[in-house]
Amino acid sequence: MTDSAIQKAASELPEPPETLLTPAAIQRVREGVEIARAPIVRKFIDQDLKELSAIADGTADHRVSGRFRRWVMRRFIKTFFRVRIENTQYIPTEPNVLAANHLGHVDPFLILAFVPPHPYYYILGDARTLYNKCWKRWLVGWAGGVIPLERWWKEEIAVMAAAETGRDDLKDLATEIKHDVPNGSSIHQMRQIDQAVQALLARGDGIMLFPEGRLGHQEAQMQFPLKRGTVIYAMRSGVPITPVFIIGTQDLYWRKRLTLRFGPPVHLPQQQRPKRLDIDAALEQVEQAFKELMPSDYQEPQGPKLFRYWLNHLFW
Repeated sequence: MTDSAIQKAASELPEPPETLLTPAAIQRVREGVEIARAPIVRKFIDQDLKELSAIADGTADHRVSGRFRRWVMRRFIKTFFRVRIENTQYIPTEPNVLAANHLGHVDPFLILAFVPPHPYYYILGDARTLYNKCWKRWLVGWAGGVIPLERWWKEEIAVMAAAETGRDDLKDLATEIKHDVPNGSSIHQMRQIDQAVQALLARGDGIMLFPEGRLGHQEAQMQFPLKRGTVIYAMRSGVPITPVFIIGTQDLYWRKRLTLRFGPPVHLPQQQRPKRLDIDAALEQVEQAFKELMPSDYQEPQGPKLFRYWLNHLFW
């Protein structure tokens, strides 16, 4: 990616790059670079990409029973948290693109624990955060159903932008990011993912994704505009988009109540090659659907927050 492209990416961040560069964020970037370098992480990503090729070719891919996967995920989540499901009448039972806001790395596991086993959902998510810990590699690798996205994080973009504008202390780290972290611009990989998504939806499965494209930074809020891929996948496949708003997962602690609030499906006109104006209009519909689900009076619960540090780092 060129320097001008980095500046463009920085301009699209939800906040100025300098506000992202806290000591904790810079440390997270250093850890992210090490994750990208780790051979075991690369091994799992390559395995998942091979699975995508199998899906696109119409051959069977590795995955466990949807019912068993849900049972395991539900036991796992209920060990730590209390969960409330709202608007259960909108929980989908047919192929769909399930789109959610994204507050923390527990989000995909939370959703999988409480949606039906059919359709079988494939997670379209950040490769490094799916495979950055041993227990995640075991759980996700065992269950299957992962579509890995390789891309730069918002903090990494902020580091590179700052290095170009005078932060000499970040230049070495910026060089490491450019050299060792895939930026998500591979045309082959993007085509591979697109073909796999279309094949999955055509055979009756579902796709779970987070259309903000990054972690949110505030409970009960969502970062707009959303990424266009959500509506493109749905329009090409002729399946509805199911919005679900997640509440409570930005800050985790023992027995905290987490909420999944489902919304009515958004039906879009099917188009094999959606036009830009139609995509933009569809995206407005989806954004409006999320705005109607956003809580207007959210307050973080008071009281003791047991195992807060441990749980937040467990699901990082």
